[in-house]
Amino acid sequence: MDTRFNEDYLVQSSSYSDVMDHTVLPWLKERADVRRIPGYDGRSLYCESWQADRPLGTVLIVHGFTENTLKYSELIWSLLHLRFSVIAYDQRGHGRSWRPDGVPDPSVTHVDHFSDYVKDLRTVCDTYSEIMPRPWFIFAHSMGGAVASLLLEQEPALFTAAVLSSPMIAPSTRGVPVSLASALSFLADKAGRGKKKPFFMKPYAGPEDFETSCATDPERFAWYDRIKASEPLFQNSVPSYRWSLESLGVTGKILAPGQPEKITCPVLLFSAGIDFSVLPEPQEQFISRIPDGSLIPVPEARHEIYRSVNHVLFPWWHEVILFLKQHLPDHLSEGGVRS
Repeated sequence: MDTRFNEDYLVQSSSYSDVMDHTVLPWLKERADVRRIPGYDGRSLYCESWQADRPLGTVLIVHGFTENTLKYSELIWSLLHLRFSVIAYDQRGHGRSWRPDGVPDPSVTHVDHFSDYVKDLRTVCDTYSEIMPRPWFIFAHSMGGAVASLLLEQEPALFTAAVLSSPMIAPSTRGVPVSLASALSFLADKAGRGKKKPFFMKPYAGPEDFETSCATDPERFAWYDRIKASEPLFQNSVPSYRWSLESLGVTGKILAPGQPEKITCPVLLFSAGIDFSVLPEPQEQFISRIPDGSLIPVPEARHEIYRSVNHVLFPWWHEVILFLKQHLPDHLSEGGVRS
């Protein structure tokens, strides 16, 4: 096997940028089916899909707050080589998808209603339903985890299984009482500042600081940070007041009486041990109420588990792959598929 990759086709950190720039990205670009599809309200969503050779199924990736499809290139490469077709898209207000009017600062991420993300995800599913092979799985990170959780509660039979990585069941308010944070965001929104960033947050100003980042691997961090610094469309970094208000209301919707219990597919939730972006206790409450839910802590990981150092990343991703393979239908099970 190519020594630049591990057994699951993840990139070794020692040559990360070179391999990503000259091997992974060109290969993905050549094979991608790029589309702009209308979201639930007609707003343009940037989507990419890839067909694996002899596919076992399809994984739909839903990125987190201020992210985009490109940031998941390493995972997409791995999935394709492991025979999973992939769909990924930039959520509204992110990356190359539609951005709301009245938000001139590319640093600011805005949404009118959090349910817009959920409706868009359902629209993406509808668009690709006749194109991509079954069974379907969903892999969702952070904000994407909240979006996926809400859709899973609404459409329990949509996916065969789900993986949630550091899901935003409840965002962290860094010690500020949720009631106070909600009140400040509400008042700013009512005062016509809903599309503005909170006054105490700074806009994107170039390369970011690894030490305060959500990653633990400096090579993985540096690779994407360089790309982000060169592409204004990838420079989301702060929420609008309205986004903050909407995100704070998500917890009550996800954990509403009877809602997690509606999810019938198996769900595997990974909780990062060093996470300043989302709270762990609501994750535990959520997964404990899902009939077939499991939680695996990743003690050495920050919020972005998928940008961890090799000795954390490799076993974590192997668990993800095993979970997907364990939930393949019997006719797709073959030597080495189930474990």
